[in-house]
Amino acid sequence: MPQLDPMPWFSILFSSWLIFLVLSPIKVSKYQHLNDPTSKTFKGLNKSWTWPWP
Repeated sequence: MPQLDPMPWFSILFSSWLIFLVLSPIKVSKYQHLNDPTSKTFKGLNKSWTWPWP
């Protein structure tokens, strides 16, 4: 029974995880610095907001 032989399944699992671990940092690193808060200064966001009730 070929289903009981773990060697082909282990190699498929190992190769898929290897591909995942190699390609995922490349994909994630593209989104690392999209929203850098120090690059832009927004006027009006530092205003204090007062509550309408005492």
